[in-house]
Amino acid sequence: MDLFDYMRETSRETESPLAARLRPTKLEEVVGQQHIIGRDKLLYRAIKADKISSLIFYGPPGTGKTTLAKVIAGTTRSQFQQINATVAGKKDMEQVVKEAQDRQGMYGQKTILFIDEIHRFNKSQQDYLLPYVENGTVTLIGATTENPYFEVNGALLSRSMIFELKPLETADILELIRRAVYDTDRGMGAYDAVIDEDAAEFLAEMAGGDARRALNAVELGVMTTPRSADGKIHLTMDVVRECIQKRTARYDKKGDNHYDTISAFIKSMRGSDPDAAVYYLARMIEAGEDPVFIARRIMICAAEDVGNADPNAIVVAVNCSLACERIGMPESQIILAQAAEYVATAPKSNTAVESIAAARNTVQQTGSLPIPGYLQDAHYKGAPELGRGLGYQYAHMYEDHYAGQPLLPEQLRGTKFYQPSENGYEKKIREHMASLTGDDKYIRPEQLLKREQ
Repeated sequence: MDLFDYMRETSRETESPLAARLRPTKLEEVVGQQHIIGRDKLLYRAIKADKISSLIFYGPPGTGKTTLAKVIAGTTRSQFQQINATVAGKKDMEQVVKEAQDRQGMYGQKTILFIDEIHRFNKSQQDYLLPYVENGTVTLIGATTENPYFEVNGALLSRSMIFELKPLETADILELIRRAVYDTDRGMGAYDAVIDEDAAEFLAEMAGGDARRALNAVELGVMTTPRSADGKIHLTMDVVRECIQKRTARYDKKGDNHYDTISAFIKSMRGSDPDAAVYYLARMIEAGEDPVFIARRIMICAAEDVGNADPNAIVVAVNCSLACERIGMPESQIILAQAAEYVATAPKSNTAVESIAAARNTVQQTGSLPIPGYLQDAHYKGAPELGRGLGYQYAHMYEDHYAGQPLLPEQLRGTKFYQPSENGYEKKIREHMASLTGDDKYIRPEQLLKREQ
């Protein structure tokens, strides 16, 4: 390290953001993530033993991915190299690999390569690393906010252990806030600041599991709040409320938060919980999700999970989609809420899913069975001579507008693909079909037993 490097490092230690200065250097200082770094956990033992294999750290911002990499850097005997995929390219990796090869050949020392935002590398850039990870030239530690199963090459994944970091608990962030305010070595303790307990709790809650966001708010509050008459900087509720401002939704329209939220939204409608449905709807709206996309999911749910138990559900859902296309935001949020609440509170049936699945399975197994001649088109020239359409019984000429003529191919006579449920309007459908056809399969078991008695 020359004089310029030394001065740059010294300046970084004193002038870096609070979140960077407070970053732990030892495993015991890490707050949260006990599901992967608890004393009985594999990662804890591997770090302590300096036996790190290639790793992928995956989780939302501010949960400690870079922190864990820095902790490893402070405990390993390997050379630690760090690059950020947002600004680095293949040439940077080539240099790291070359130096790692020289280091391994000359001193027998391993190299750990930490790549922040690894999902930013394209396929060819990720492929370049593969042989060097495989032969041990470098041990890879990748950090990503995106689901690695979507964004990282399968070959790299198969050679790495994946650890998911969770949003920090409120209690964990509260501990970091107190450390930030009162720590005189790396925190803001030298400024003689104090934070009210209710303000600290509010800040921890509003951070939404993101430690960096809470620490940035603390730093902003300390640096911009004038001293009181007692000579101290008081971080009150009003101060921290202004510093933290609006909570940012963790939501990426192309990432797994997007899929998790829409999944929760659909399952809430399916589970007949309108409160949960409108909550997840609000999260998507706050994150700027396309209302037309949300409306499409409501239409699918209306058909898949409500079906004929309430035929109006699909009508409401389709009209919701049309209205969203024509009106736009912010008014569309009201229409989306109405449709989501309707579908959530409607009686449920998935018979449409079951019936089409059963019918398609039958078609796949039996192929194109002959259509009965009396159902075939009789309007083209020569059709009568070929027997097309002869013998067809027009339903409206019979009592109850029902002829009872078999309409399935002969090999499938008696097959029931659609079995109406006992929920909502499908109960009426079942009763109607039973009275129309006299088929016991459309009659509830207890009704059948009563009839036989």
